[in-house]
Amino acid sequence: MTRRTPLFDLHQKLGARTVDFGGWDMPVQYGSQIAEHHAVRRSAGVFDVSHMCVVDLKGARIRPFLEKLLANDVGKLRAHGKALYGCMLKETGGVIDDLIVYYLDETWFRAVVNAGTRDTDLAWIRRHAAAFGVEVVERTDLAMLAVQGPEARHKAAALLSPAGSLAALALEPFFAREIDGWFIARTGYTGEDGFEIMLPAMEAERLWRALNCAGVTSCGLGARDTLRLEAGMNLYGNDMEESTHPFESALGWTVALEPRERAFIGREALEAIRARGPQRKLVGLLLEGRGVLRSHQKVLVPEGGDGEITSGTFSPTLERSIALARVPAAAGSRVQVDIRGKLHDARIVRPPFVRHGKALVS
Repeated sequence: MTRRTPLFDLHQKLGARTVDFGGWDMPVQYGSQIAEHHAVRRSAGVFDVSHMCVVDLKGARIRPFLEKLLANDVGKLRAHGKALYGCMLKETGGVIDDLIVYYLDETWFRAVVNAGTRDTDLAWIRRHAAAFGVEVVERTDLAMLAVQGPEARHKAAALLSPAGSLAALALEPFFAREIDGWFIARTGYTGEDGFEIMLPAMEAERLWRALNCAGVTSCGLGARDTLRLEAGMNLYGNDMEESTHPFESALGWTVALEPRERAFIGREALEAIRARGPQRKLVGLLLEGRGVLRSHQKVLVPEGGDGEITSGTFSPTLERSIALARVPAAAGSRVQVDIRGKLHDARIVRPPFVRHGKALVS
């Protein structure tokens, strides 16, 4: 049986088409998916991301616990509300999940993990937290809304801050703060500016409707996927998973091998992989002609070997087909993609494809 967020009834009232996404009934679109995509690139949109799992981690030994759990280094987190993106790894270096952690104080961090890996993640976190005396609290009482786009912060500020101005919400990117019981983070998954807001579930519908009244468009997971792919952001289960490691998933920047004495889970495996050199890499693809790139299409590499598209779509912003693909490390700048038995030329580019509404590839 699928789960439902606190906003499920509202989505139905708004005419959303829902799908099973990672075991959740979620809105994929309310009308035109392309229109929703453009609303976020050009103005502002709101997404229900309450299926994401918010976890509060508390205890006197929270830092040493997270130093072991994450491949990125929580030692970077010293300012209240600062966020860090990173991965939990298996001993083999495979990615269990990617997540964001927020520093609140020396005994309290907040983590946000993916919906599809929720149960696996909680079991893994609790398994390792026990040795450090860290309490793991799943915040099922909260809803989570993402307000994204060039006008998102301006439109949301009047609803979120006591003064109704951005000055009252002076958050730098990747920082969060609490206002009247709402946790507001300047983070997102679209390549645009905006907020991700965690608030009591019973207050979520009121905020959603207020955002609609302020001109913020209701958006579904369809637009969220095209936006995140244009922004070159990985999707767990597509672009990385337990069988892939960060160095072959364009996530090497999230692996902190300094300080050397920090013995995080998966460190030995990653050091061995780095020493011999990764055999594969995750790259961006831009289709040269007509056609649509999709997950699992075969990529042929002239330098030898082949790869596979992990995420692909038609980019509404670029009006071209784009993809992320895992290919041999020796791949150059040109490849061919097998689309329904025909080979199509594609060019390897460095993601992101689009950021802050601007095309970064041509």
